[in-house]
Amino acid sequence: MEYLDRHDSRTRTWVAEAIRKVEADTNRSSDTHLHVFPLPSHWGVNLYLKDESVHPTGSLKHRLARSLFLYGLANGWIGPTTTVVEASSGSTAVSEAYFARLIGVPFIAVMPASTSPEKIALIEFQGGKCHLVDDPGAIYAESHRLAAESGGFFMDQFTYAERATDWRGNNNIAESIFHQMSMEPYPVPAWIVVGAGTGGTSSTIGRYIRYRCHSTRLAVVDPEGSAFYASWKSGDPDATALGSRIEGIGRPRVEPSFLPGVIDRMIQVPDARSIAAMRWASEVTGRDVGGSTGTNLAAVVELIKEMREAGEQGSIVTLICDGGERYRGTYDNDAWLAERDLDIHPHLADLRAFLAS
Repeated sequence: MEYLDRHDSRTRTWVAEAIRKVEADTNRSSDTHLHVFPLPSHWGVNLYLKDESVHPTGSLKHRLARSLFLYGLANGWIGPTTTVVEASSGSTAVSEAYFARLIGVPFIAVMPASTSPEKIALIEFQGGKCHLVDDPGAIYAESHRLAAESGGFFMDQFTYAERATDWRGNNNIAESIFHQMSMEPYPVPAWIVVGAGTGGTSSTIGRYIRYRCHSTRLAVVDPEGSAFYASWKSGDPDATALGSRIEGIGRPRVEPSFLPGVIDRMIQVPDARSIAAMRWASEVTGRDVGGSTGTNLAAVVELIKEMREAGEQGSIVTLICDGGERYRGTYDNDAWLAERDLDIHPHLADLRAFLAS
């Protein structure tokens, strides 16, 4: 990695203006809506959904991309002629392409050749270029190679996610949640429930809870095929897995930004139940949500059951990570599910019965 000449006044001026543009985006879009999920009032448990799908690029990853760009600019890694490279075929690449265009630098997303045309179109719509590789395991090495050849910068979300975000505050997602909850009946949540992709969001929230001395517990959900749950349970930082089918969360390896020490509990959710909960959420709330939101809600249901059995009252907060419109050809497609032997109907019936119990 080459550092820019910070003594060049033109570069300093450009960097200052780029940071101003990114910070201006923060003012326009950082605080997202907190929706009430309809639960029977006599349960004494309130559930809230923080809607990260309303960001300009449509997902929770907008926050991460903004933090990564500020980190790269402040560290002298991104300048006026820097090509930014990222290993991502999903929402992070869409959001990073947006910020690259905002400050006027090229962006390349390195992704498997199997990536859906819809995802490629979203990245290209934001001004990014897509570099496809046949071997999904080669995206990291290929990203390093492209960055070196172009004199650019490999953003490396999986390494820098937890350190790029200011977990003490600065309107991060944790601070936003507690501020928005301040006038609710149970202002300090009993649980906050999130998934882990890079591990950056769970690290930020877990650190903030401890820093502010809240009693809130952090539950991290993990889909089938992800290494995070196995690593947290066994304590093995080198645990590996096949990889997740729920986009945006789960990884085949334990990423550097995943911090198990800030997590109170991990819950593994079967893919069929994640997708059932995604569809159930749309039925109950009228909001179109994605698969990782379904994973969150599947775990939330288990926590609510436990709270009720224990006679505990309080609040739970989880995230709407992105919208369901990105998954019309996959999770929302019954033929796609049948091809993969995913039977969501027993889970859907169970979730419907949960509210009627």
